[in-house]
Amino acid sequence: MAFADGGNKKKKKKKQPEGIKHNPFGPEVEVQREIRTMKLLHHPNIVRIHEVIGSKTKIYIVMEYVSGGQLSDKLSYVGKFGENEARKLFQRLIDVVDYCHNRGVCHRDLKPENVLLDSNGNVKVTDFGLSALRKPGKMLSTACGSPCYVAPELLANRGYDGTAADIWSCGVILFELLAGNLPFDDRNLMNLYRKISRAEYKCPSWFTENQKQLLSRILQPDPKKRITIHEIIEDPWFQINYIPSHGYEHDERKYLDDVTAAFDTLEDNKETERVMPKSSSFINAFQLIAMSDDLDLSGLFEEEDENKQKTKLGSKNTINDTFEKIEAAANDLSLSVQRLNNRITMHPAQNLTRCWPQSHNLSAEVIEVAPAHCVVEISKSAGELGVYKEFCKSLSSLLTEKSSIASPVPNLTEDSDHGQEAER
Repeated sequence: MAFADGGNKKKKKKKQPEGIKHNPFGPEVEVQREIRTMKLLHHPNIVRIHEVIGSKTKIYIVMEYVSGGQLSDKLSYVGKFGENEARKLFQRLIDVVDYCHNRGVCHRDLKPENVLLDSNGNVKVTDFGLSALRKPGKMLSTACGSPCYVAPELLANRGYDGTAADIWSCGVILFELLAGNLPFDDRNLMNLYRKISRAEYKCPSWFTENQKQLLSRILQPDPKKRITIHEIIEDPWFQINYIPSHGYEHDERKYLDDVTAAFDTLEDNKETERVMPKSSSFINAFQLIAMSDDLDLSGLFEEEDENKQKTKLGSKNTINDTFEKIEAAANDLSLSVQRLNNRITMHPAQNLTRCWPQSHNLSAEVIEVAPAHCVVEISKSAGELGVYKEFCKSLSSLLTEKSSIASPVPNLTEDSDHGQEAER
């Protein structure tokens, strides 16, 4: 998520080379605005927020996983895209911007860092933290965005049309996709702003006339003369192999219920939370999963590396019970144990040292991921592999035995005030 800097004048000067983002309302309002905006926008090329859960001090956002990373990372790797791939990415970006503008939403911070790619290379736009709802006939006044992608009218500190500003940013991204570098770039911020204001850029020799013509209409300094979204879509170069992607409508109240409840919980409990124990202030993702008796986290962690002689085992026990089971497995093999914090080292018992053909050094580290869920990492630094495997087998058997003590389950009613969400 993008967090805007709304500090004093001196701080702004230091931050200015990195961006000209400004938010007078603070990060909490910005986060709430971003969540609400993304929940209301349902489009295949926008990162989706599935659910929002609130506790007394935390907001948990369950978002769509986009495995391909940022477009900026791929640009740094490939240098530039071929014409067909660049056009396809640009088409999807324009579809998203058109969808947002039709719903009165201006992104205001479009750049490759905020464009993600899924495993198939499809565009997923994210980071609506600086977005604004556009009212017909009204101009926006807050200057925000990233310097190299910001439109000239934002630099004039006057009211501006957010839709035209987004279109300019799309043009900068298109140039970068085709060229592998920015159209406006300068270490000196004033020189950069002068180039942007005058639209001073040079197209590489491999740019076609159609590409140059489209870019010149997008990167038009006068927002009133700048090409519109619909004119971009009708452009001959853009239309090649163009298949529109469409979003869909939905009931706003239904999709914002969890957002409202989450932030209400956070607000209602700000004062109360100051005197409550830290351990009960929030529930992490592992604890949410652990509330279900039908789910076992151990399968997520069981792993064996024969080359490095390391094994990971999942334990559905408390951390103390897990240590007891490690010690029991060590005793079965006549190994002495020594515990230091969350790590146990094991060696042959002194009276049996001569019986071993070779000394054995085993260690087990326990990591607690939830009150009744741990990960045990076993490693061997010396000794026979057979003893190591026998210990792992014995411990695995002990860890799967059901504990006589019931595992503690977080009380959602008291701790998060959001029990209905977890039951879902």
